[in-house]
Amino acid sequence: MNGKSFLVDLTRCTACRGCQIACKQWKKLPAEKTTNWGSYQNPKDLSSETIRLVRFSEVVDEGTLRWLFFPEQCRHCLEAPCSTVPENPKAILHDKETGAVVYTELTAKEDGESIRMACPYDIPRVDPKTKVVNKCDMCIDRVRAGKLPACVQACPTGTMNFGDREDMLKLGEERLAAAKKKFPKAMLVDPEETRVIYLAGVPPENYYEYLEADASDVMPDSLTRKQFLAKLGKPIRSMHS
Repeated sequence: MNGKSFLVDLTRCTACRGCQIACKQWKKLPAEKTTNWGSYQNPKDLSSETIRLVRFSEVVDEGTLRWLFFPEQCRHCLEAPCSTVPENPKAILHDKETGAVVYTELTAKEDGESIRMACPYDIPRVDPKTKVVNKCDMCIDRVRAGKLPACVQACPTGTMNFGDREDMLKLGEERLAAAKKKFPKAMLVDPEETRVIYLAGVPPENYYEYLEADASDVMPDSLTRKQFLAKLGKPIRSMHS
């Protein structure tokens, strides 16, 4: 599978949020008015105006307190469940050259919440005013011009990486081997199913619920529609450790 991919090395993230701000700046997305909800994470969740968010988690892993940072974005699935929802095939496009999953303004004429529910990672958000569904588009305008996505360009630590898919998979294996010296449980998350490959230093569930999308621990009669679609439509979760 050709095209482009991200490698997001969570072992290097310092939560500077440079990627989050660079995304807003390039996409001309406004700041959001927020209130203190007991976390340094700001805002509290993704929205149509915040399509990239650095999430904060405090966890105890084998007796050690860890502060984990998780830059959240669309995973650009190789087989995107969301793209099967719209009646108009031009509402969600799968760019052949880059592999980017791109939402168009035609999503405003679709059932936006159904598009969101089809995503196993709960990424898309509906603009309450325009009804357009919004998410990361891989900065496809920059990539087509030979530039890096804004988030990657802004990252000072090497957390965010971007390039040809084969190169990112190779870099992921190299980074994984190095990370295991300090983080024995390190693993690559969904390297075969998505174009955003996370290198997690500790078990993925410690970072955030939708780092690994899986409904296997939920009884069939209690699945939400989103979980049901995720289980049927998403590529099978795959981890390399």
